[in-house]
Amino acid sequence: MKKVTLILAIVAIAFTSCKEEASAKIKKENLEKATTRNIANRVDAPVMEFEKTIHDWGVIKEGEVVETKFKFKNTGKSELLITRIKGSCGCTVPSGWPKQPIMPGEEGEFTVKFNSKGKPNGQQKTVTVTCNTNKGREIVKIKAQVTPDPEQEKIRAERAAKRAQQQAERKAKAEAEKLKAATK
Repeated sequence: MKKVTLILAIVAIAFTSCKEEASAKIKKENLEKATTRNIANRVDAPVMEFEKTIHDWGVIKEGEVVETKFKFKNTGKSELLITRIKGSCGCTVPSGWPKQPIMPGEEGEFTVKFNSKGKPNGQQKTVTVTCNTNKGREIVKIKAQVTPDPEQEKIRAERAAKRAQQQAERKAKAEAEKLKAATK
């Protein structure tokens, strides 16, 4: 009985405490100040303008590690702050970006390395720059046509054949068990 009373009390408190609408608590002058500030921030925001947004290495051999630099300029009206740069997978590693603010008119750069080991054929990866531009993120891309390593192709073909054989064996076993169960 005590548990039921306690639960009813908690439910009653929850319903009565949620009666007030959150929007009624907002002061109109604070909302206007925030809106004005946000508009000003958008107009004065830094702009990250890249020399190139895509780098194509063309044809490379599987196993090669290649790198490029992405150069950019802050063409906005306030300082550009880069908080993080991340590749779309572990084979794409950015490094060397400026940790200090990049003032309007100043330039910067960062390096992107791509390790093609285990990445045959056409590859396209993205690098996301987290920064204080209006978008909050800028994206550059890298791509390459990776010529497969013959030895690695042989190993991949052997693994694929083994997986296919194991799958066929599992399927045959399942069908045999099904047939056995149906004949009982």
